[in-house]
Amino acid sequence: MAIPLPKLPPSLNPLSHPSPPPPKQALPSLFTTLTSPHPILRTLRTTNASKSYLPSAAKDDSLSSIITELEVEQEAEEEEDLFRSPLRRLDDDRLADRWREIHGSDDWAGLLDPMDPLLRSELIRYGEFAQACYDAFDYDPFSRYCGSCKYNRRKFFASLGMDSSGYEITRYLFATSNINLSNFFTKTQGSKTWSQKANWIGYIAVSDDDATARLGRRDIVIAWRGTVTRLEWVADLMDFLRPAASEGIPCSDPEVKVESGFLDLYTDKDPTCRFCKYSARQQVLTEVRRLVEQCTKAGETVSITVTGHSLGSALAMLSAYDIAETGLDVGVDGEKVAITVFSFSGPRVGNGRFKERFESLGVKALRVVNVHDTVPKVPGILVNEHVPAFVRKFAEGLPWSYSHVGVELALDHKRSPFLKDTGDPSCSHNLEAHLHLLDGYHGSGVRFYLASKRDPALVNKACDFLKDHLMVPPFWRQDENKGMIRAHDGRWVQPERQKLDDHPPDMHHHLRRLGLDKDH
Repeated sequence: MAIPLPKLPPSLNPLSHPSPPPPKQALPSLFTTLTSPHPILRTLRTTNASKSYLPSAAKDDSLSSIITELEVEQEAEEEEDLFRSPLRRLDDDRLADRWREIHGSDDWAGLLDPMDPLLRSELIRYGEFAQACYDAFDYDPFSRYCGSCKYNRRKFFASLGMDSSGYEITRYLFATSNINLSNFFTKTQGSKTWSQKANWIGYIAVSDDDATARLGRRDIVIAWRGTVTRLEWVADLMDFLRPAASEGIPCSDPEVKVESGFLDLYTDKDPTCRFCKYSARQQVLTEVRRLVEQCTKAGETVSITVTGHSLGSALAMLSAYDIAETGLDVGVDGEKVAITVFSFSGPRVGNGRFKERFESLGVKALRVVNVHDTVPKVPGILVNEHVPAFVRKFAEGLPWSYSHVGVELALDHKRSPFLKDTGDPSCSHNLEAHLHLLDGYHGSGVRFYLASKRDPALVNKACDFLKDHLMVPPFWRQDENKGMIRAHDGRWVQPERQKLDDHPPDMHHHLRRLGLDKDH
């Protein structure tokens, strides 16, 4: 029951109604009175406002009337609480002190249930780096730049309204289409295109000086693009495992195996293509080597944080493992560099031996999943980490035996009062929905409320998942006029874009130092 407050005039009462209010109308809470309500919360209140007007037969002082009014008041306050932030603000100084713990030094023991506020904040922050890959990607088949990034890397974060990210992109990542994961690639319908063979699949960024001071170390972020709503790529998974060493990853154990499509996407290249004449693997390893050397020579503490969603999560796992296996997680001072994967809605990547090797190298992985999402359940539906140990041991050599790595944080979209029941599997897979669920998750059995007031409208950016009465249109994010502009002669045309960076001029030098130039 709310604490009684002085009666407010109708103009200040968010539950006021054009018709005369009934007797004993419930008052809003102090939080509602002193703050401007969020637009979606305002809609929630409007929807429930009619519940506060009782039938004429109930307009008396009976116990039934009092109970009904109290229920209405409690419901309104619960809706307000959905947007209520914790009273204690997250302190940047605490992050500088606790970043190793937040990045899994103790495998997140005691941080997930109940949910540690600082960990939640960091998970959302890194999830937004992965989301930026979607927001910047050109999916339009009528664009001659389809399959590329819409923005120059020097203006990437500013173009997405992420000026305060505190990071600078040092490298864009490209991959070539391959037969095993053809549904992952997007191509223009026209003959004139920026590239016939390549797709932009992510970026590498490094924290600037101010962010480094707040974070307590120089942070290198590798963000991989996945899929927004389409799940056709799942059908491409052939349940075919290949040794990691078969594509040059320096693993001495031939039984460490990964899904063949992921391995191809990571290691394939096309010498005839300007953007993918080097594989994604070569692009990542050379840039990580350069940045780690540069930062550790300056005496800085360094972390490598890899993030991705969906198929991008698989690339995040594979690249983090490769960085450690190749020995790039050691600075010039001999100090070990922490490698952490923050994965969202990712599939299984390799077999049980891959899991063992991944974790023995000291790579930490926290996987955020929605329990209703199908993607984290593949491949390896029959034989996986959930079957008894003796079955796993017996089936280890089979081509359909897979295992997740790291620690899982399981969320449930049915806990959110903002989301509707839908038969569309892409909704439960959506990254913005995962970030929404993270913001409202506080532990098992704890009521859902938004800790940081992250706007729920973002959920419908590329799907139709919010309840209809919230009045947020589905698939609302799009370029103005779908990227068309009016030219000087009055015709509508696609504007020219700035030249995309491909590869630095000293790329071959770094490849030679790593011994990766032998097949180039």
